[in-house]
Amino acid sequence: MDTPEELRRITMTPAARRALAAAGRLFYDRGIHAVGVDLIAAEAGVTKKTLYDRFGSKEQIVVEYLADRDERWRALLAEHLDAVPPAPRDRILAVFDASRAWMTENGSKGCSMINAHAEISDPSHPAHAVITGQKQWMLDLFTRLARGVEGLGPDAADRLGRTLMLLHEGALVAHGLKVFPDPVAHAREEAADLLAGATER
Repeated sequence: MDTPEELRRITMTPAARRALAAAGRLFYDRGIHAVGVDLIAAEAGVTKKTLYDRFGSKEQIVVEYLADRDERWRALLAEHLDAVPPAPRDRILAVFDASRAWMTENGSKGCSMINAHAEISDPSHPAHAVITGQKQWMLDLFTRLARGVEGLGPDAADRLGRTLMLLHEGALVAHGLKVFPDPVAHAREEAADLLAGATER
């Protein structure tokens, strides 16, 4: 995972991994502000002192939680991208396929980054860089893939990248809200139509 130089990460011990797994479940299910260190410690079967010894603060636990989810998402996405032909269209649609697989297994409440940003909007919070960095990385990915679409100039490709990003992120929000069935599949269909129109010009 590409992270800002100022983002501090910790070395994981077995106790820290248990605590991170517990914190991840709790933060995602209940919200970051609603979960205290005492509850994380109890769920992980460690002492509160152990948590502070390993992480230093609740803020650092949040950093590790979001960074861990981002790393696992990128690993899943890489598997999907590696499994399709190198054509930009196939790789773009593979992003939506990866998101659909991720949401099925890990995303009953939608995107953890979007949810976390609703609670952490202060740029000085150490987790803020993880949240915004992940979304910037996704925009860069869509833009890079769009620039490979034959016949598109740089401006059109950048516009397509932003539009794909909007489709993708909107689908993640709709998935969490459960306002209609399978929004990621719907977004994929819209992306396929966009790409068909782009290549016909």
